[in-house]
Amino acid sequence: MKEKRIEFMVGIFVLLGIGAMVYLSATLGELDILIGDGYPVKAEFNNTSGLKAGAVVEVSGVEVGKVESIELNDYQSLVTMRIMGDVELPEDSIASIRTHGIIGEKFVKLSPGGSAEMLAPGDLIIDTESTISIEELISRYIFSNE
Repeated sequence: MKEKRIEFMVGIFVLLGIGAMVYLSATLGELDILIGDGYPVKAEFNNTSGLKAGAVVEVSGVEVGKVESIELNDYQSLVTMRIMGDVELPEDSIASIRTHGIIGEKFVKLSPGGSAEMLAPGDLIIDTESTISIEELISRYIFSNE
């Protein structure tokens, strides 16, 4: 009788351990359970240095999507973002690549425009601001003082 109780407790312990592993994997790996949710929007940038797939897309500091992919298209970086389905973006919105803090991760900041027309799934955001490279700024400063 005591052996069955020990086996039962070990079984419960193992199940709790497996549950904890699944939870940690989903949380730390930022697994999106609803991968198909939302709609894609694209933007072309001159420079996306440091931006990675999976990066956050924000509007007014609130996360509204993720970067799905970054591809080279006619010597421009074509960034595809997945935006939450309940977020509507005017067609004259501006997409900017920003950094959290001084040396933090890169993310895409969307600034909604004033147009009455909304972006449809797969549309291209025309107005973009590329990332600012700290190395480029430092080299400009150094070489401009000579």
